Amino acid sequence: MKPKILIDDNIPYIAGRLEPVADVEYVDQFGFTPVNLRDADAMIIRTRTLCNRELLENTSVKLIATATIGMDQIDIPWCESQGIRIANSPGCNAPAVAQYVWSALLRKGFDPARHTLGIVGCGNVGSIVKRWGEMLGAKVLVNDPPKEEAGIPGDYTPLDQLLKESDAVTLHTPLHRDGKYPSYHLISKKEVAMMKPGALLVNAARGPVIDTEAVLDALRNGKIRTIIDTWEGEPTINRELMDLSEYATFHIAGYSRQGKERATRMVLEEIEKEFGIQVDKSGLAPKYAYPAAITAQQIVDSYDPAVDTDLLRGEPTAFDTLRRNYNYREEVNRE
Repeated sequence: MKPKILIDDNIPYIAGRLEPVADVEYVDQFGFTPVNLRDADAMIIRTRTLCNRELLENTSVKLIATATIGMDQIDIPWCESQGIRIANSPGCNAPAVAQYVWSALLRKGFDPARHTLGIVGCGNVGSIVKRWGEMLGAKVLVNDPPKEEAGIPGDYTPLDQLLKESDAVTLHTPLHRDGKYPSYHLISKKEVAMMKPGALLVNAARGPVIDTEAVLDALRNGKIRTIIDTWEGEPTINRELMDLSEYATFHIAGYSRQGKERATRMVLEEIEKEFGIQVDKSGLAPKYAYPAAITAQQIVDSYDPAVDTDLLRGEPTAFDTLRRNYNYREEVNRE
């Protein structure tokens, strides 16, 4: 029998690929229900579909594959206790987020020849941001306690020191509310006070990694500047933070065509692995490969975050609609 698979209908480049080998149903991101999942074998989702006991108890779902990096929307302990396998798409959009971060920084006065960049979290995204920074000639500081504790080679800087020495700080941590290294409100009043006057703070990770009220206090008195792509309370956003930020966008830092293609490739590979079937993945972008070199001009020419900022400021209540209808950009030309 063919597996039954429910798919978020806004996942691009996937339509028609699974139909030859599975019974497929497309639903809105909020359209997954205990009824339509009752006899489903797998679900392919994005960031807004809450996967928990209320949704999945008494269903036959064996696999949840998300075409995103984050898994905040999934109750992983409960799912694992029920034998439901979870698969995400790590690194799929990392080059696009690096493109967003570096274009924003360069356009707002960050000079790699004389400024220091602090990277908090150096995984798939942070490592590309770091490598590009080194190619551009910037001094780069990295804070990543989990990697440091694990003995992963690298030069690591304590967070306090990084905040004090960096002309821009960019956040690339997952969201953890507890555990040994919680990242919820990692940047709060104390951390903001340590930052250089006029320093840029970039959040293209998860909204709650910053304490919005603490950051607003610093913005009101001109202590720091912000570039915000991810927000506490999405899709409802803080209008004052939007107005005071240098750039304010609608969680699209990773929205490149190639990034979306990689994510679709990765969830299809998980379907193949789970059900022992072969799926057509032709035409989908391969794994990212570092360019031999990259220039500031290439990055700036590839994307202007002011365009998306204007869209959000024009319709701040249309956060999810703007995301859904986004015209995926091309990643930096590496030729």
